[in-house]
Amino acid sequence: MNKLTVFGSFFEDLCGRGPYLPKPGETLIGSSFTYGPGGKGSNQAVAARRAGAAVAMITKIGRDPYGELVLDFYKNEGIDSQNVFIDNYNSTGIALILVDENTGENSILVVPGACHNITDSDLKQAEKAIGESDILIVQMEVNIDATLKAMEIAKSNNVRIIMNPAPAQRIGDDVFKMIDFITPNETEAEILTGIRTDNINNIKKAADWIYNKGVKNVIITMGKDGVYLKTKDVDMIIPAYKVEAVDTTGAGDAFNGCLAVALMEGKDIIEAARFANAGAAISVTAIGTAPAMPHRSVIDNFMK
Repeated sequence: MNKLTVFGSFFEDLCGRGPYLPKPGETLIGSSFTYGPGGKGSNQAVAARRAGAAVAMITKIGRDPYGELVLDFYKNEGIDSQNVFIDNYNSTGIALILVDENTGENSILVVPGACHNITDSDLKQAEKAIGESDILIVQMEVNIDATLKAMEIAKSNNVRIIMNPAPAQRIGDDVFKMIDFITPNETEAEILTGIRTDNINNIKKAADWIYNKGVKNVIITMGKDGVYLKTKDVDMIIPAYKVEAVDTTGAGDAFNGCLAVALMEGKDIIEAARFANAGAAISVTAIGTAPAMPHRSVIDNFMK
């Protein structure tokens, strides 16, 4: 086995930067424009591939120029794209991002397009790839019925599941029981549990709540404050690495991709969280999401 499969979203990120965010009805002259691959699923696949895993990506794109771009991108990254499905009716997912270059504040409009239309037929084709994986990573940016079916395929084949519950929504007890590792940030943990996560005691309560739902390993990410781990044997905070952050957009995706790689390599939950913290820390020192994901040699040198 020893293969990671990521089931999730691909969006083409279209990002404009300007002196402030335009008001309703206002046209503003911007200073720069960039575009590139994005979406939580895709970013996590890139993070894991660059950190050293053999990675297969399952997503859906449109029959359009953005879809062609992503296939070329995955080929260059060495990501298996056999189960990147083509939608003849919906466009490739797009994220329209406006950034205030003075404050870093942003406004984002996401149009999921094709990756909200993953069908039973698509899943049937992807079943072998999921079943032969060591770990399956899922998020909540594609249609939830497809995500749950992918998880059921994984469980029936004894494949470990990492769920990054973002964008967060409430999920049923039967879903929690399928998850081996869950990685919400503080806001997502609050949405999942209904418990305010405004201090560490409440974060611990939220982690206990999720653990008691049947998730064996609860990992709540807290940005510069590190991560809180809750398992049968572990109850602790793993501190974050201190770096000069310039763009935190893809930090969670870097964390999840690197966490999966460390677990596949046999690291325990504490070592895996430290490795994932390192990947996330490096990612925030560069602008962008997928382009900022660090390669393995960089992570190893950073941890020395």
